Amino acid sequence: MTVSVVTRRRRPPVLPGLPLTLGLTSGWLALVVVVPLAALLVAGLRLPTAQLVEALGDGRARAALALSFGAAALAALVNVVFGTLLAWVLVRYRFPGRRLADALVDLPFALPTAVAGIALTALYGPHGWLGAPLAALGLKVAYTRLGIVVALVFVGLPFVVRTVQPVLADLDPELEDAAASLGAGRLRVATAVILPEVAPAALTGFTLAFARALGEYGSVIFIAGNLPGRTEIVPLLIVIRLESYDYGGAAALGLVMLAGSLAVLVALNALQRWSQRRAQPAEAGRNS
Repeated sequence: MTVSVVTRRRRPPVLPGLPLTLGLTSGWLALVVVVPLAALLVAGLRLPTAQLVEALGDGRARAALALSFGAAALAALVNVVFGTLLAWVLVRYRFPGRRLADALVDLPFALPTAVAGIALTALYGPHGWLGAPLAALGLKVAYTRLGIVVALVFVGLPFVVRTVQPVLADLDPELEDAAASLGAGRLRVATAVILPEVAPAALTGFTLAFARALGEYGSVIFIAGNLPGRTEIVPLLIVIRLESYDYGGAAALGLVMLAGSLAVLVALNALQRWSQRRAQPAEAGRNS
């Protein structure tokens, strides 16, 4: 009996081999990301300790740092609440104009930040459509810290909605029906069934919105008023110090912002790993 062995030719890979691919990607990543960040890190660390402490200990710098980090955290928190509600409505309900509303969520992604700042200032200014009625009630938005938070909410909303929306779309409504059939009320269903599934994505959205708001510049400088010590953010103060040839002070502030961004990145990666570990047992339980 003759046994014929058919040998299949291995198709060449679509991409080049691992060494070449890894070299290209590593080189491009280093050129675009690592080298500029390393230059900032070296410039900040080369400063004498006394100059670094003086640059960061200045009252104007401390006020700008507190405002940037505080406003970014508050705006991200607002976006988590209302962005999650918006994602829920877009996923669970069908209504006229739903697709338009879904498309408008991505508008802050495409809109230039300067245009967003001008639009928000015109809307919330003393004579704007919303600014005038709010001013009559004693609530001033434009040229205040509240205006900064409003601008940061605007630019950060898509990060929360687009992070939470796929999780809600994959959430089986039968789980809610099963919990309700067992006697759970709406609040119990929301806290015991929906919230545990949405929480990892909401935390990721919070981190992304916070990181986006932390470095926002264009939309804020128009509505903030840019009063030193009151409504001046760190990115604007860095530009001001560069224009006054205070490169050491600008590098010191940039170093703090770099550290904050790296901390956000580490937190985001930790959240993603935690979400994956948490999702694996749940997925195994559904399949069993």
